[in-house]
Amino acid sequence: MSENNHEILKSAIEALLYVSGDGLSINEIASVLEQANETVETYIHTLMDDYHEREGGIFIQETGGKYKFATSPATFHIIRDYLQIKKKQTLSKAMLETLAIITYKQPITLQEVEEIRGVNSRTLVTGLINRKLIKVAGQKDVPGKPSFYSTTKDFLEYFGINSLKELPPPKEVKELNFDEL
Repeated sequence: MSENNHEILKSAIEALLYVSGDGLSINEIASVLEQANETVETYIHTLMDDYHEREGGIFIQETGGKYKFATSPATFHIIRDYLQIKKKQTLSKAMLETLAIITYKQPITLQEVEEIRGVNSRTLVTGLINRKLIKVAGQKDVPGKPSFYSTTKDFLEYFGINSLKELPPPKEVKELNFDEL
């Protein structure tokens, strides 16, 4: 096997471990790559040594006969804290409902959101602004000049889309029961 093929195989094993989540056994990796178990085991141990020598934030560990990426003990508390913050940032059903209205009706005022929802939505709109999922997008030219709201680039990233055109039509979103949309 050429040096290039060795690097490709090593990279392929690393990539498989990365996307596997729960880890993979030697046999599973060997099957995917159509390689001998001994060959895969050699490369996994080489990768494990590489990560160990690097002393980075992740390493490859063997647990229950499977190999997977894990957070290094030195950075575990940082990752734990980050994940707790991230978990707190999940959107409630009311926030998702409000965000859906803004998404499909933008630009839209708070009063218009509240007319559709039938309840006060100021706190929810503020929460969506704080999460950078929506922004003030101008003012309506009426007395009081209420703010218009629209989605942001962070909204697109949060939902893993490139543009609003990728969203399903409102009638296909089962959770939305708004005839107004």
